[in-house]
Amino acid sequence: MAYYLSNQLIIPIKLTLQFQNKDFVLLFAAIGILVLLFLALLQWKRKVKKRMGDERLVKVLTVGYSPVKFAVKFICICIAFAFGIVAVMNPRKPGASDSTIRKGIDVAIALDVSKSMLATDLQPSRLERARQFIGKLMTEMPNDRIALVLFAGKAYLQMPLTVDHGAAKMFVASAGPDAVPQQGTVIGEALTMSAKVFNPAERRYKAVILISDGEGHDEEAVKTATSLAEEGVMINTIGIGSPEGTTIPDPATGDVKKDETGVTVISKLNEQVLKDIAQQTNGVYIRLEGSDEAVRMVKSQLSQIETKAFSDVSQMNFKTYYMWLALGMFVFLLVEFFIPERKKVIA
Repeated sequence: MAYYLSNQLIIPIKLTLQFQNKDFVLLFAAIGILVLLFLALLQWKRKVKKRMGDERLVKVLTVGYSPVKFAVKFICICIAFAFGIVAVMNPRKPGASDSTIRKGIDVAIALDVSKSMLATDLQPSRLERARQFIGKLMTEMPNDRIALVLFAGKAYLQMPLTVDHGAAKMFVASAGPDAVPQQGTVIGEALTMSAKVFNPAERRYKAVILISDGEGHDEEAVKTATSLAEEGVMINTIGIGSPEGTTIPDPATGDVKKDETGVTVISKLNEQVLKDIAQQTNGVYIRLEGSDEAVRMVKSQLSQIETKAFSDVSQMNFKTYYMWLALGMFVFLLVEFFIPERKKVIA
């Protein structure tokens, strides 16, 4: 059973058959290609027969060949292929008594992974301290769905909304500059990408936690935040680094980063843009120093958002039909294998 919140009452909805991997439905186009190839093969065979000339001789040479059986073999292959596609789509039916109902909010964490986050004015590095903060925050938010967006010169959705915090922590642990090759700090794009993970029909329960040093921000960041505020999104910003700044180590050379003129680059925390973004969305700006205190402040701010009830699909026990479909595929392939192309010739 799934549930939705209506006038503060949890209403059950019976779930029907669903497919876990819907994208594989595109593979059905391959069956159309197989049919076209089969028709092309038949056309080629007809042309070869004509080129051979003597029609009676052709009949003698092909007396044992059965076009019907040849077509049946092809149909078996197509049916087996279709069974295989549906199998990998994994049709399943959730157990009515196995669903877990959680009550929480949806939170998108936008993490800056630009090279400036490798600076060490926060030990051991800005990025590592950000990872520690996210890990502690997720531990304190067991009932909330989490999404992860990584950004530098471009923003990418690393993980959609999920209550599987274990998987989320694995994604966070592997987050780094290599995940986004294009360098920069496109905060506006990161906010836009974060907002896309939410249900556009809802104007509540949504929050973004932006973690960045704010350096090299684009001018559209505050405008984007204002637009998201109108959609009911609260943005809390976490500043990583120090206003005084420090050098950026280059992992490739072990030396400090320098600009094109050879001058050492100093990366500084830009607090103002982060404060402006939080202010526009009724959020809070926090300069990260101690992770525990920052987590407490963020939780306090998020507690102002009304929670909702939703079904935790990851905790359901599903009845799957993969094995039956795989068995059907195997049976049709077996039938095709044992059907001969030759017909019985009565002497």
